[in-house]
Amino acid sequence: MASVNAASETGPAAGDAVLSARNVTKTYGSTHALKGVNFDIHRGKVTTLFGENGAGKSTLMKILSGVVTPTSGEIDLDGRRVSFASTVEARDNGISIIHQELSLAPNLSVRDNIFLGRELRRPSGIDFAEEARQTKLLMEELEEEIDPMIPVEELRLGQQQIVEIARALSVDARILIMDEPTSALSAAEVGVLFKVIRDLTSRGVSIVYISHHLEEALEITDYAVVLRDGAITATAEAKDIDLQWIVHHMVGDHYDRGSPPTGYAFGDVVLSANDICVADTARSGGLVVDHLSLDVRAGEIVCIYGLMGAGRTELLEAIAGRVPMVAGQVLLNGTPLVGLSIAGRIAKGLVLVPENRQRDGLVQTMSVGENLSLASIGAFVRRMLTSRPRERALIDEAIRNVHIKTAGGTAAVGSLSGGNQQKVVIGKMLATYPKAILLDEPSRGIDIGAKAEVFRLLSERAAQGLAVVYSTSEVQECLSIAHRIVVMSKGRISAEFGPGVAKEDIMAASGEAVIG
Repeated sequence: MASVNAASETGPAAGDAVLSARNVTKTYGSTHALKGVNFDIHRGKVTTLFGENGAGKSTLMKILSGVVTPTSGEIDLDGRRVSFASTVEARDNGISIIHQELSLAPNLSVRDNIFLGRELRRPSGIDFAEEARQTKLLMEELEEEIDPMIPVEELRLGQQQIVEIARALSVDARILIMDEPTSALSAAEVGVLFKVIRDLTSRGVSIVYISHHLEEALEITDYAVVLRDGAITATAEAKDIDLQWIVHHMVGDHYDRGSPPTGYAFGDVVLSANDICVADTARSGGLVVDHLSLDVRAGEIVCIYGLMGAGRTELLEAIAGRVPMVAGQVLLNGTPLVGLSIAGRIAKGLVLVPENRQRDGLVQTMSVGENLSLASIGAFVRRMLTSRPRERALIDEAIRNVHIKTAGGTAAVGSLSGGNQQKVVIGKMLATYPKAILLDEPSRGIDIGAKAEVFRLLSERAAQGLAVVYSTSEVQECLSIAHRIVVMSKGRISAEFGPGVAKEDIMAASGEAVIG
């Protein structure tokens, strides 16, 4: 494997490019999202775009797929100059995109979501039977047993991601852009997706792949492109690069995966979940969380690891009061929280960073500052009057603490990258100065640099006495931050480990096959 500096900075020749973008810029006021980018998509190959949140990856992809128009620059498709005014125009030219944030209609069925806006018609009207048949075939290709007629809102997040992928595949595109397609998928589902990608490229389809899961992306890429602060910093063929090369060009040579904070003793038990049971809505009489008990002490970071469907999300949501418990009890500093609403639990000092930030963590019509201050509103409202200076001080502190890349508190939260939106959710909850925080897959859509910042922030708060519960499907995250690793499988705790445990032991305890 080549050293960090040995790989080509100019990358492979563009002779086999099906699409070439030249000197593309995009400005939003005084903000330069893209700065003269040259980018090639190679026919029948996977081109992976690496970069931190806010580097411009999603902006570039939105330009190529007709979501936004560039401020300047040129795009050639098969040697002819093109300019897309809409996603429909891009789709008509064979370009389809799977967005990082799901764009499904939750009240519609899987079938209706896949064919929304391009329904299959016959003389008598829409051919619903043919749409259902094709939907079923797409689900079979992705090895998912999803009923075409089930409403999307009844699916777990990973299954919704599969529907988003199926919708893009149904277009029969020549260029398929995948923006964080695996962020909510299990390891098995990622494996299936990679098989589908290789099948598509063997048929001449060009793939643009964006992922913060660097090791995973290396498995599928043919060409690597690194974008930093709106400009291309490096390109190379996959055979010439490794993980170190990617990290170097993204964030420099000093990236640290982190380690659990040390140098202090844990305090008393802050959070107790006793004999928690949560009903499985998919199985009548079944339990998705089955008589589970867990204690977390002040200053302790407990990582809950498990595969998709292990019950991690349902456990955290039950503790936070988002879903009802069949049985069990939650205590905070020895006080039962029975009967308290989500807001009541936040007021007592128990907060949740939810898995689905778009649906549960943010109000898209509000600004960055309004989202950050929402959970702490009681701290600066007296007799129906808001203290604006105190609110602004809280917002400014939260932006600094979580390192949110934004033009300011008045910026629209929807204008931020996905990772920075996630940091708004985390910052909002930490701004309440909780006693215990639950985080459900908080690194979804966050780059390695931002992830390190989140780890640092949680470590600092833990050293000050915060009890942290961190749920993830990434083993390395557990090893990077946890004092104690709790493995969940089929709704129960299957194992517990301390620092220094082998990655393979954690995976084996979850029921995950260990390869190699």
